[in-house]
Amino acid sequence: MTRTTTILAIAAGLASAVTLAACGPKEAPKKDEAANARAVRVVRVENRAISGSLTASGSLIPREEAAVNPEVSGYRVSRVLVEEGAQVKAGQTLAQLDGVLINAQVEQQKALAAQAEAQAQQAEAEAGRVAGLDGQGVLSQEAIDQRRFQAKAARATANAQAAAYRDVQTRATKLAVTAPVSGVVLERTVRPGDLASAGGTPWFRIARDGQIELSADLSEDSLARVRVGQAATVTLPSGATAVGRVRIISPQINTQTKLGTVRILLPVRNDIRAGGFGRAVFGDVAGQGLVVPETAIRYDADGASVMTIDAQNRVKRVNVQTGARGEGLVTLVRGPAAGTRVVQNAAAFLLDGDIVKPVEGAQAQPVAAPAAQPAAKAQPADKR
Repeated sequence: MTRTTTILAIAAGLASAVTLAACGPKEAPKKDEAANARAVRVVRVENRAISGSLTASGSLIPREEAAVNPEVSGYRVSRVLVEEGAQVKAGQTLAQLDGVLINAQVEQQKALAAQAEAQAQQAEAEAGRVAGLDGQGVLSQEAIDQRRFQAKAARATANAQAAAYRDVQTRATKLAVTAPVSGVVLERTVRPGDLASAGGTPWFRIARDGQIELSADLSEDSLARVRVGQAATVTLPSGATAVGRVRIISPQINTQTKLGTVRILLPVRNDIRAGGFGRAVFGDVAGQGLVVPETAIRYDADGASVMTIDAQNRVKRVNVQTGARGEGLVTLVRGPAAGTRVVQNAAAFLLDGDIVKPVEGAQAQPVAAPAAQPAAKAQPADKR
């Protein structure tokens, strides 16, 4: 092999090696995490007042409840005239007792009263005949005084029998068990055939005028923010709402629970029933503090938290303690400082350390999932 041939072979080998190196695997470019970050709506922690921040829960109870029992004992119930839920008027008969026995007593006492009256009149007539005969010797003074005493005694007996007659007449009228007030019958426990007894469990319970109110407990500082006549929106167990007015504010605080009672009178409606549960929101009460939207609060096994965004647009989970609510906002008793950026939608799928593209503005809306990126518009081919 000549020298020229050798040089040409070496040159060909080097060229081939360069070509193979150029065709080998290339190193993948580093992923740009910021470029692929998802866009999320963010809001800032603000210090402001919110309306409707005071809420209270409690039971629905009658404003005034009337318990009805029979006023006479020993008589059988012959009829029960109303059921639970019935609207009744004051004086309306609710149950009727059997009056056979007492009717006989009325007739008997009437006769005794008439007999006593006749005897009293006879004794008074005899006493009248000796009027003016004192000291004349016609009759002894003892006989004159005796007639007068007999007349007085007979009149007293007649009065007693007349009173007994009126008493049995009154008891006869009580055989009709009547409603003491107008309202709605909440409970009925009597049945036909029951024996009347003046004591024991009430036969009927009536909510006076059908008025129901919410009895709710509030802390001492919350009571100071409520006034009589104040409006409150009450949510019923059915989900319906009713606007009521504060009627009574407790004058004392329970020493055990440190709570006081507020009673909110509600309108008379068929769907407002005693014994239910209600939640009141006092709409014209304002609370001041650091607030975020309710949607920004995340709840899990570790409690409530928000997802904050730092200067490098990285997400960080921060535990918070929530307070009063209203107008879709929540006050933060403990949490990030005012001005901190937080993710508006706590349901967004974000983890600590994720980088995001924050979109800030007053009209921010919760983002449930990342929006699909539109396909790039095709560019016309470069015609050369």
